[in-house]
Amino acid sequence: MPRRQLHVTGAAEAPLRPALHDLRTRLDVPETFPAAVLADAERAAAAPRLPDEDATAVPFFTVDPPTSVDLDQAMHLSRRTGGGFRVRYAIADVAAYVTPSGPLDTEAHRRVTTLYFPDGKIPLHPAALSEGAASLLPDQTCPAVLWTIDLDVDGRAERTDVRRALVRSRAKLDYDGVQRAIDAGTAEEPLALLADIGRLREQLEVERGGISLNVPEQEVTEKDGRYELGFRAPLPADGWNAQISLLTGMAAAELMIASGTGILRTLPIAPDGAVGRLHHTAKALGIEWPHHVPYARLVRSLDPREPRHAAFLQECTTLLRGAGYTAFGGGGAATGEGVPELTTHAAVAAPYAHCTAPLRRLVDRYAAELCLAACAGVEPPEWALAALPVLPQEMAEGTRRANSVERSCVDIVEAALLKDRVGEVFDGVVVDVKEHEPTVGTVQLTEPAVVARIEAAASSGAGGLPLGERLRVRLTQADPGLAKVLFAPA
Repeated sequence: MPRRQLHVTGAAEAPLRPALHDLRTRLDVPETFPAAVLADAERAAAAPRLPDEDATAVPFFTVDPPTSVDLDQAMHLSRRTGGGFRVRYAIADVAAYVTPSGPLDTEAHRRVTTLYFPDGKIPLHPAALSEGAASLLPDQTCPAVLWTIDLDVDGRAERTDVRRALVRSRAKLDYDGVQRAIDAGTAEEPLALLADIGRLREQLEVERGGISLNVPEQEVTEKDGRYELGFRAPLPADGWNAQISLLTGMAAAELMIASGTGILRTLPIAPDGAVGRLHHTAKALGIEWPHHVPYARLVRSLDPREPRHAAFLQECTTLLRGAGYTAFGGGGAATGEGVPELTTHAAVAAPYAHCTAPLRRLVDRYAAELCLAACAGVEPPEWALAALPVLPQEMAEGTRRANSVERSCVDIVEAALLKDRVGEVFDGVVVDVKEHEPTVGTVQLTEPAVVARIEAAASSGAGGLPLGERLRVRLTQADPGLAKVLFAPA
């Protein structure tokens, strides 16, 4: 789900490296791969298990950030005879390279996810696979899990097929280029249909009450010896591309539920108190939110290019807390018997599964295997069933570490941005107050784009922090080494 992403460019990166190194050490991040794992990856890259079906004639393309080389997904979109659309979505087949219980598999279970730092990433799999043989790079023939999803004229899924096949991407596209080509009307039909299908799927998302947060990405740059922090607002093409992944994740959930064995990404509905806090934040940011307007409708009315809206969208990510993984079936007592009571993801407003990023997330390899078996009407392989009882806990621990990396990186970058401005006064908004410590909370600055801790002196007699109100605040601490930024009411 959406996260605040950080990208550090230029000379701004160098001063952060000691603090980022300390963070990796503190979180016990496994930076290097053992020699046995690297050797296993080289062997696997040279001799993967290849499928019988050949889909290399289909001109797939990828849409990713321009510098990405770990490409999990490639797509081809077309119109169906008689109306509707066909989505072909090829997902990197990591299971074609990884031997169950082998060195690569064991290491992947230790790492769980790829970790992203401002100055680089710690990958789930060695580069020989994640950036080489298993990546859906252009003009490279790769084994893939090929999803074919037929949609009606309104974009609703009518039929899903999943099978292994060889694929060959023809083009590596980026979001800016895709947006320009579609806006200019120069995109060929397979790419132009991304907008058509994406908009239809977005409308269906509105109808079912789902929410896609267009959360801006934080970007840190260095200019004239000072750090600058701003937001990159997502393009419509970002959202259309995400809809293809969501469509596939929903189809995967339906297949697994129907088969009685699977692992879902679930999220309960947010409590009223969390939504109430967002009402305070909206008021403080000058965003009109009538009580009769549903949260999902308000979010869709916001423009992430507008700073106040971007700030509010970032705070909306708090409603995504509590997401987890729910495994079921497979004959193991730890997974329970039958389909669980909670199968939906509140933000998707439908059953949903992670299955489209196996190069970067452990669970996706298993979800794909269960879907392949469900579609073929056969029992899943024993190695996939055996992992189900422990996968939710493994993913929970890996996700917690990824979240800790994200939060700490944000703190480090913001501290570096502000380290020479201690004592200065800023305009801010109190967006959170601790329930049992009303003098401690979170302040969001108007400029620069910083969200940090605020503490009011308990002896001041001023009472608690004014939740949802604008406040002049003084920066009292900014230490990249401690990954700490602290404000006090001015």
